[in-house]
Formats: sequence, structure tokens, C-alpha cells
Amino acid sequence: MYLYNSASRKKEVFTPREEGRVTIYTCGPTVYHFAHIGNLRTYTMEDVLEKYLRYLGYDVDRVMNITDVGHLSSDGDTGEDKMLKGAKREHKTVMEIAQYYTDAFFADCNKLNIRIPDTVEPATNCVPEFITMVSELLEKGFAYEAGGNIYFDTSKLDKYYIFNDFEEEDLAVGVRDSVEEDGNKRNKADFVLWFTKSKFEDQELKWPSPWGIGYPGWHIECSCIARKHLGEYLDIHCGGIDNAFPHHTNEIAQSESTFGHEWCRYWFHVHHLNTNSGKMSKSKGEFLTVSLLEEKGYDPLVYRFFCLQSHYRKNLVFSWDNLDNARTAYNKLIARVAQLKAGGDVDSNVFAEAKKRFTDALDNDMNTSLAVTALYDVFKLTAGDATKLALIEDFDKVLSLDLIAKAAKLNEKDEQSDEGAGVDPELLAYINSMIDARRAAKKEKNFAEADRIRDELLAKGITLLDTREGTKFSING
Repeated sequence: MYLYNSASRKKEVFTPREEGRVTIYTCGPTVYHFAHIGNLRTYTMEDVLEKYLRYLGYDVDRVMNITDVGHLSSDGDTGEDKMLKGAKREHKTVMEIAQYYTDAFFADCNKLNIRIPDTVEPATNCVPEFITMVSELLEKGFAYEAGGNIYFDTSKLDKYYIFNDFEEEDLAVGVRDSVEEDGNKRNKADFVLWFTKSKFEDQELKWPSPWGIGYPGWHIECSCIARKHLGEYLDIHCGGIDNAFPHHTNEIAQSESTFGHEWCRYWFHVHHLNTNSGKMSKSKGEFLTVSLLEEKGYDPLVYRFFCLQSHYRKNLVFSWDNLDNARTAYNKLIARVAQLKAGGDVDSNVFAEAKKRFTDALDNDMNTSLAVTALYDVFKLTAGDATKLALIEDFDKVLSLDLIAKAAKLNEKDEQSDEGAGVDPELLAYINSMIDARRAAKKEKNFAEADRIRDELLAKGITLLDTREGTKFSING
């Protein structure tokens, strides 16, 4: 299996430190608002990685943090704490906000068939661990106190920029827009390990420390939570590409300075979900959630399928037309599975050859697009339906598209509906998805969209009729 390692900027043979066991750390959400579907693209692709490693037989131990303190509205050391910002917005306490949006995040994961990691740890649980690591860094000369805060001293490192190459003059204030002057810092790239009231007087969450009442910086939490649950070595660290700098860069700096050795072997970064106006972001108003997709009549697994059709290291462009195309393809896929009949023997040779095409795709840096192609190739096999169903069920251990279950529901629905008798399964799946979308539009009181769907079907010779028992259809001609 080959994985692209962001630290080396090349594909490498994946070899865990301990044979048969893989340790993974995942940067979790900052729970001050709902996760948007761009965030969830990252978690979806990380989920595929974890499930594939398990599929290959590895014992996977995966840890995720929940950021409920310390993440500022700038990814540097400036701006307002995101949790405090959320609490002010909704007139709740920080911990009420944290619990509500943590629950919402896990609900979204469930809808997208994203497996919850084995260990999930909120940052607020680990303040003693943060203080311990900051103290170690001070003792080893990698940190200093200034203006009441504790800073990491990047000048003590042989190499600070792991994922990005910057020229020396980029460190000057004002040269890079992302740099803001902090008079307490010795070097412009230094970052805060611990804030005190000298930075924020109104912070709701704060704890006593050797340096005064305060709270941790954002970057320190991941190093400490990973250390607490996985020790001083990681096999894979996951996250969005926007975390590479400064967040992951700072994690490496503080972790390896504390431990005195390499911390993580492989860095797995998922690229952006973009709209036509650029990267999706909560601050830009392009705030699309799983709940919004559902309100518009989309099965969340359509979005998962949409993500799987692209490579995780390519930016993916979201549009409603693109999602509509994914929905049509997904429904047709389910309809094709529904046509397969259970029973009979599995051809072990055909099964092995088809499975190899699937694993070859994922062994090549998790190429889910080619893995989906291998799934489609199953229908072309000169083998019985039992073999095809067995392969689909096997592949879905990784893809998690619920293909067998969805196909069974489609067949059950067809058996209960006289109007579906004799209709091509792919056409029937399309009609049912459009009826579902129209129902969702009417629920939102978006009657223009409901009329548009009805007219689109009518143009295709399909007439809808609303009855007490629900929406029925007839095919003209």
C-alpha cells in the first residue's frame, strides 16, 4: 500500500511502526458551530482510510480531539476564541455550545456512515497534560515566557517549515498577510502555548497554571491528546490541508522538541471542497450542512458518493448540479444492485480477481475514484449474481454506501407498489428520488422548486398525482 506523505511530498510504502497495528490521530472539529460539508469531506476520506486499513487486517487505534477551548478565529494567535464567539452568538455558556455542536457533529457522521474513532477526547479534559508539556518545553529551552504568555521559540529548530517552504524574508511583519505583529514574540513564527489574562480578560474557560490563570493555545492540545492515548509515536496524522500550516507544523515542532525524536511517520491531508466562489468556509456564508442537504431532498450518502468519486488530494468543486449528477448515479447504482438475485455459489476465482482491482485502486494512495470504477466493473463480470452481490457487500465494508440495504428497500417498495411493476429499475429509482426531492421542497414551502420538478418529470412523460396515500405517478405512452 502506498500513501502520499505530505511531509516528504511523495508517495511512500506504508509501513506501521508495529506490525499489524496502526495508530492514527485525527484533528477533530472545533465545536462552536455546525460542521459544513467541506469539513465533512475530510472526515469522510479519513473514514475510508481507516476502514481500508481494517479491511486489510490491521488493528487500528484511532484518536480524535474535540476542540472546545483555545482555537482562535485566526489560525495564528490572533482574534477571538471561536468557542466564546459561539457562546455570545447563541447566548449560552461555552460548555453548552460545545456539547450541542459535538452531538450535532456525531449525528452528521452517523448520517454519512463515518465511523466514530475509538477514542474521542475534548481538550478541556486534558489541561494537566497541557501544563506538563509546556513545562517540559520550558525546561528544555524550547519555550519562553513573555507578557504573561508562554511562547514556543521556533529559532531553536533546525527546520520549522515542514509542509511549506518559506523564504527568510517572509518572517518579517507585513510581508505575509497572515502575519500580525505580537510584541511579545522573539521571532515572528513563534506561537503561543499558554495564554493568560494578559491576552484575554473575559475568557470564560480558564485554569490555574504555574504562569498564571489562563488557558491553552490551540496547537498544544493535539500533541498532548495523542501522547496521552497513543504514546510518543504515531503512524498516521490526518487532517484537512488547511491544517498543514500553521497547526500541524506547530504540532510537529512542540512534539518532537518534547520527545527528542520523530513523532509521526505519515501525514494524510485532504484537500478543499470548493464552490464556484472558492473554498467553502463558515465565515464566507457558503455554509452548507448535512441537514440542509436533507431539507433539499438529498440522501446524505449521495454526498458521500460524490466525495468518493474524486481523489482526496484534489480540490473538489461542489455545485447543486454536480450533486444532482451524483444522486442520479447513486440511485442508478442501487437500482442495478436491486436487479441482482440472491442465491447460488460464489466463484472464488472471479471474486479474487475483482477484489484485486478494488485493492489495487486503494493501495495506490487511496484512489477512491478508481475503487468506485472497480465497483461498477462488478456488474460486467461473467459470473452469477451471488458472486456480484458478495463483491458489492465486500467493497462496501470500505465505501460504506449501504448498497445492499438500499437495494433491498427499493425492491420492497416496488413489491408494495403496483405503479412500479414493469418499470425499468433505474427509471424507477430516478422517479422516486425526484418525488422525494419535490416532497422536501414543498415542506420548505419552496413551491417554485416543487413545480419545476413536476414539470421536469412531465417533460419526460411522467405525470405526478398527489393523493391521500402520497404521490403517485404514471408513465405516458
